[in-house]
Amino acid sequence: MGVVVAVIIAVVVIIIVLAMALKIVTQYQRGVLFRLGRVIGTREPGLHVILPVIDRLAKVSLRIVTQPIQSQGIITRDNVSVDIAAVAYYRVIDAVKSIVAIENVSAAIDQIAQTTLRKVVGQHTLDETLAETDRINVDIREILELTATEWGVEVTLVELKDIQLPEDMKRAMAKEAEAEREKRAKIIAAEGESLAAAALGEASDTMMAHPLALQLRNLQTLVEIGVDKNTVVVFPAPLMSMIGELGAFLARESESSTTHGNADARPKPKASASRTKSKKA
Repeated sequence: MGVVVAVIIAVVVIIIVLAMALKIVTQYQRGVLFRLGRVIGTREPGLHVILPVIDRLAKVSLRIVTQPIQSQGIITRDNVSVDIAAVAYYRVIDAVKSIVAIENVSAAIDQIAQTTLRKVVGQHTLDETLAETDRINVDIREILELTATEWGVEVTLVELKDIQLPEDMKRAMAKEAEAEREKRAKIIAAEGESLAAAALGEASDTMMAHPLALQLRNLQTLVEIGVDKNTVVVFPAPLMSMIGELGAFLARESESSTTHGNADARPKPKASASRTKSKKA
């Protein structure tokens, strides 16, 4: 009976020792091996055997970590208070430094990102903050990377996620945008009037050179007005005189064409008689 109990105890002890001695490092991790409190190296992914109680294997993830930067009030260079939230992406590139050099990488990145965000945005005006977010993102990432490299961490990307403006500033910007749109509309309308005036000037020069063109244009306007059968058209006196002049001009043109036609149709007997006399002589 005592032998059976001893065997059971031995089996349990062996299982516990194997559980403590066998360690598995996954593909996205690196293992940092401590022996009696000192770092003796790193371990690649796979199964590893360590000495129980003497050794300790710390696992570090090498995957990219998303670190939200909470919204905070920041005063820009032109003394405008804005609330800005951002997000940072980082990954561990040196497993030993990430454990030995700093206690908590995530908390450290969060705090240094907040202070860096406040520092960088405070050096820009509100318009620059809204228009040049890409440059601000690069500046924040470069400052973070200088500090994080000592911790074995690489900051891959920083992005401004949300910019909240005060309500009075939103109203002021809306008025400014509306005024800008009205200015562009007035400029475009003025350019259109200028082009129209130039075109009308050219048209007036053409009509001055050809008086009939003006009269025909007036008649065309009357036709357009008379599309609606219920329209009553009042002919002004100058227009009536123009119509009379147009009729007189057309009559003169018709009379002159008839006169030239009759003159061309008359025979020339004297010329033929003179030619006959010359032949007889």
